[in-house]
Amino acid sequence: MGEKKVQIMDGVTMQRSLNRIAFEIIERNRELSELVIVGICRRGAVLARRIAQKLLEIENEQVPVYQIDVTAYRDDVPASVKVGKKPYDIPVAGKRVILVDDVLHTGRTVRAAIDAIFDAGRAECIQLAVLIDRGHRELPFRPDYIGKNLPTSKSEQVQVLVSEYDNEEGVIICGN
Repeated sequence: MGEKKVQIMDGVTMQRSLNRIAFEIIERNRELSELVIVGICRRGAVLARRIAQKLLEIENEQVPVYQIDVTAYRDDVPASVKVGKKPYDIPVAGKRVILVDDVLHTGRTVRAAIDAIFDAGRAECIQLAVLIDRGHRELPFRPDYIGKNLPTSKSEQVQVLVSEYDNEEGVIICGN
């Protein structure tokens, strides 16, 4: 018997969620010039660019977007991988950082991303935006902006599909 896949969002619904997140960011951060958006590789970075594009369309202000690969900051990566890690050259000092990821699950990726941002400088604050919050947190993180709360079992996987990597758009749950 094969793996069951259920579509949760199509591309249109996904874009609506990102649009809503962009409007919520504007409502909470009146001065967009004080923002920096940081997307977690890979799909979080794609979503970060889309949110920044929407902010540009709405407010006619270009918010800088950066991407980070948090592999060297993860607590489940051997120390040998972390040797030689260099801080990202992201101008976060004194800025309000919007950290973007596709799926929030245990919180460990977010913790690693925050460590990477701290290595880059002292941000005024860090706000978390996620397309999907699936629960099962192991660390005490709560997103500021959520596209969709999606309770799942631990055996299920949530996949965000973006045209840049997957040639299709949407969110699916895979499981038995």
